[in-house]
Amino acid sequence: MSENVSNKIVTRFAPSPTGFMHIGGVRTALYAYLWAKKNKGVFILRIEDTDKEREVEGSIEHIIKSLKWLGIEWDQGPDIGGPYEPYIQSQRLDLYKKHALELIEKGHAYPDPYTKEELEVFRKKAEEEKRPFLYRDHRPETFSVWDGTQALRFKTPEIKTYHWNDTARGDLSAGPEALDDFILFKSDGYPTYNFAHIIDDLQMGVTHIMRSDEFISSTPRFLSLYDALEITPPIFVTLPPILAEGGNKKLGKRDGAKDVLDYAMEGYLPEAMMNFLVLLGWNPGGEKEIFTKQELIDIFEISRIGISGSQVNLEKLDWMNKEHMKLLSQSEIEKNILENLPENLKNPKLISIIFDRISKWSEVKKVVEEGELDFAIQAPVYEKEKLIYKNSTKEQITENLKLAIKVLTNIDEKDFSVENIKNSLMGLAENLPSRGELLHPVRFALTGKDKSPDPFIIASIIGKNETLSRLQKSI
Repeated sequence: MSENVSNKIVTRFAPSPTGFMHIGGVRTALYAYLWAKKNKGVFILRIEDTDKEREVEGSIEHIIKSLKWLGIEWDQGPDIGGPYEPYIQSQRLDLYKKHALELIEKGHAYPDPYTKEELEVFRKKAEEEKRPFLYRDHRPETFSVWDGTQALRFKTPEIKTYHWNDTARGDLSAGPEALDDFILFKSDGYPTYNFAHIIDDLQMGVTHIMRSDEFISSTPRFLSLYDALEITPPIFVTLPPILAEGGNKKLGKRDGAKDVLDYAMEGYLPEAMMNFLVLLGWNPGGEKEIFTKQELIDIFEISRIGISGSQVNLEKLDWMNKEHMKLLSQSEIEKNILENLPENLKNPKLISIIFDRISKWSEVKKVVEEGELDFAIQAPVYEKEKLIYKNSTKEQITENLKLAIKVLTNIDEKDFSVENIKNSLMGLAENLPSRGELLHPVRFALTGKDKSPDPFIIASIIGKNETLSRLQKSI
């Protein structure tokens, strides 16, 4: 029986503080979070820091910052406490020792009497005989008293075939070859993951474990330990792998896997990142792809988690981010764009032009660096031949520019809006053999570029006097 008597669904995310937060780990946290919130349950953040050799300083703070940026909140955790604190494994050693001593008393654990050199001899012999090395084949007949300085091994109570159900993978099984006397406590005094996470889940009443597929092979050993502890295992939900672009292998650091906070630095919205990650392995059904956080909580079902790996598609992420940007208020859009602009370009009239050209906030600086906004602060320099539209003559273009000046001069300065400018210029353009004979030279005169926002918007931004000045210069 679990020590937690609550009937609530309880999930957890239990990362190791060994470096940056890979998106695979973040997705695990996200699924666990959504399932708990969907069912008005409890979501726990727990830090598994018993592998001291791999621990990276500052990682716990980094984990917390990453999850908070994404919008994942926990009900219990190292920073806020809870009924089962502490939530950092290295601070829970007494609990693990208590359960270890109970296993010893029941005959399910024993001190490892062998040195590394002796174990290596056993391994080499198994290799020579072309059979798998199993520690249980060398289990000693008598055991000394465990004093905490030796490794403590689990004595597998029964060598048998295990069958279990995985919500995502269905019915699974593994034969006796998957069982062995694994280490519960290392000689450095810290428990192994294989032991500590089971004790923590037991105490905290965890009902569902979201995990990566690498843990499937270890499940029989976990089940054997659950049997020895006389507890009912939680529900396993094995998530599909996240694949590198190309789909040939799991996404890893060498394939461009990034820290989730790198996406924040690049100007992605946390809502978009959450939306993107949840669809890497989960299918909501239907055609809709853009979801708010609350919508995801409302519709999330673990039964719709897939089996096949999902590729990271950054073009899809950019598209999804832009769709979420469109959901922001105009004031929020203005704030984010303006804070990425240099002082001489902090012009609210530029917001719509910039917004059309970006899919994340970091691209605002790219637009500036590529000179797409130069028209707003300086008259362009260009070769006069570029004003000519296709097969038009210099005389035709000159005459069209003069007509443009004439109609724009007639617009009062206070009414120099996009709509009025467009109406005036299009009235002229529609009477020409090709509208490009007017619109191309006007655009080029104002920006010096073949591709730019339409000339009506440009003129409204730089104002009547500057527009007329640039057109006159082009003539």
